[in-house]
Amino acid sequence: MQTTARPPSAEEAGGRPPDIATMRSGVRRFLAEDALPPGAHELDTLTLQLRGHMQLLIPEVEQIITRLPEDDVPRYCALACVGEARRKLDVAPRPGLSAGIAHARRMARSLNALCDHYENFSGDRS
Repeated sequence: MQTTARPPSAEEAGGRPPDIATMRSGVRRFLAEDALPPGAHELDTLTLQLRGHMQLLIPEVEQIITRLPEDDVPRYCALACVGEARRKLDVAPRPGLSAGIAHARRMARSLNALCDHYENFSGDRS
């Protein structure tokens, strides 16, 4: 049987756990009902922030769910969420401010779901 080494979690690597509160703050910037659309320059900055948060949180969620049984439904849902988040990281926004905002909202929804899975499986309610 061949096993694949998993990357260490932030805590195991001597780091701190992900800052879910900060990540959720970035999500709210796009998904809150009263959120004002950002300008082009701000959009670039916020999109890069969402991307970075997703890149940090994806391996954390993967590491946590490896402890669950393979036939566990919540594990399967979290794996689907991770796969979707990875696909969104590979997509470049179409040109234009409205297309960029739509792209950022899709990323924000994925990051929000990753935060949910992280909190549900780690017990960390930041």
